Amino acid sequence: MLIIKELPTSESLKKFSLRYPDADIKAIWEFVNILRAASDISDALDKMLAQHGLLQGRWWVLVLLLREDNLTSSPSELAEKAGVTKATMTGFIDGLENEGLVSRLTDRKDRRKLKIKLTAAGLQKLDQVMPDYYTKVAALLSILSQEQRTALVDNMQSLGANIHTMK
Repeated sequence: MLIIKELPTSESLKKFSLRYPDADIKAIWEFVNILRAASDISDALDKMLAQHGLLQGRWWVLVLLLREDNLTSSPSELAEKAGVTKATMTGFIDGLENEGLVSRLTDRKDRRKLKIKLTAAGLQKLDQVMPDYYTKVAALLSILSQEQRTALVDNMQSLGANIHTMK
């Protein structure tokens, strides 16, 4: 994903508004600030996970499996929950299986059915990563009061519910 590292200046926004007079420049400035923060947060998560030998996509697969009572799910269910294609999920699963963090299980009655199971090594990996993750998330959010955090989440959920306007 490409994201602008440098936010627009008031001068560049003024030029933009002259060229596109119908544009809501304040809304655009607010939007690029939201994108910038989201990109920075995602990048920081990537760097933290890399210290544990994980990529964000693979880590989310492990977390999704941990959420399941039997630590098992189908590749298509995982893809849907992660918001990726089945092909992308297959790549994540292949990498995790090569590292011994998940295993593929075939249904005895219908060999076409496949399930992905979190292994003991996968659980151990999560047990190593999660304390660092929880500590760093708490540190990141500590700058905000509980009221600000609640408002932020509420506002982001409102934006998410209105995302259809961007399509």
